[in-house]
Amino acid sequence: MKYLRDLTKEDLIGKRVLLRADFNVPMKDGEVVGDFRILKTLPTIEFLRDMGARIVIASHVGGENGKSLAPVSTYLSKYTDIVFAPDMRSPETRHVVDTMLDGDAVLFENLRNDPGEKGNSKQFAEFLASFADIYVNDAFAVSHREHASIVGVPTLLPSYAGLLMEEEIKMLTKVLNPPHPLLFILGGAKFDTKLPLLKKFLKIADYIFIGGALAHNVLQKRGFQVGKSTISDGVFDMTDLVMSDKVFVPTEVVTMNGDEISVKRMDQMFTDEKIVDAGEGTLANIKVLLDKSAFVLWNGPLGFYEGGFDDGTHKLAQMISEAKADSLVGGGDTLTSIHKMGVEEGFENISTGGGAMLDFLVNETLPGIEALQASCAR
Repeated sequence: MKYLRDLTKEDLIGKRVLLRADFNVPMKDGEVVGDFRILKTLPTIEFLRDMGARIVIASHVGGENGKSLAPVSTYLSKYTDIVFAPDMRSPETRHVVDTMLDGDAVLFENLRNDPGEKGNSKQFAEFLASFADIYVNDAFAVSHREHASIVGVPTLLPSYAGLLMEEEIKMLTKVLNPPHPLLFILGGAKFDTKLPLLKKFLKIADYIFIGGALAHNVLQKRGFQVGKSTISDGVFDMTDLVMSDKVFVPTEVVTMNGDEISVKRMDQMFTDEKIVDAGEGTLANIKVLLDKSAFVLWNGPLGFYEGGFDDGTHKLAQMISEAKADSLVGGGDTLTSIHKMGVEEGFENISTGGGAMLDFLVNETLPGIEALQASCAR
């Protein structure tokens, strides 16, 4: 794979560079409220600017179309000069790109406003490539998606991994051969998609703590009453997880029954309750594991985060930030929790990816990485 860092000013000056960034950041009332991914991309933008490149930035925001990157452009302008193009297909946008000077930068509107992006349309990839001489992928967090701007454009242009992409790959590769003892904490939902990762780390980690809705399937298999708690549908071969003495699950939980909130041990659960967060007893158990560990890998919340049950996740963020163990964390809710607690400096390695981080740890590659490697081989 070719890396942007290896290019010189002679390679880049006057060249139009299509930079695929990931500015899919939290926004509220039309304003950016979480800037982690933006700030992590700035070094790549400034590298290109210093080298005299003419930078065309493409990104998406939100899971579906309709959202605008205009607030991101406004936020970016605090740090670097940027022009926003609200309609990438307009003659005005083509003129802006054609008349750019060395070091100029323009941000296109949300890629997902065009169905060709998620559909990995060859025509849309060709359209994006028509704006540039060189392609740079710095969007690790979305490189597990086979979208036109991720896997289509590298078939058409000389392609390179950006500074953030390079950092993410190096950071996550280290986790595949980590310091020991290793504690792996995995929360969130979608047990079916995360089971392969759990099985892989059953062989790598010294301790595994499963939290959030993921834990409910394991708790149920271990004979506990989980009431109306979220359970992933399907038939799963989880015998190894259920039987392993290195796999830990919540022992004390926060439950909800209608409007009534309670804290109780797992052996006290009723059939009409549902688990919504980790209790203090569970956090105390994690603390014991954390104190014995040299490295902790964490992805995903411990409770029903989007429903406002974030106390357990926030306390876990604080706990890990204060631990002696080195750490690597990722995932949207995880990053939000760390930001809300103001403990970013307590984490040695923070990935911009959630799903991409997990997919890389399972497969040790991503479609976006493979596209860059294939481009290099041509």
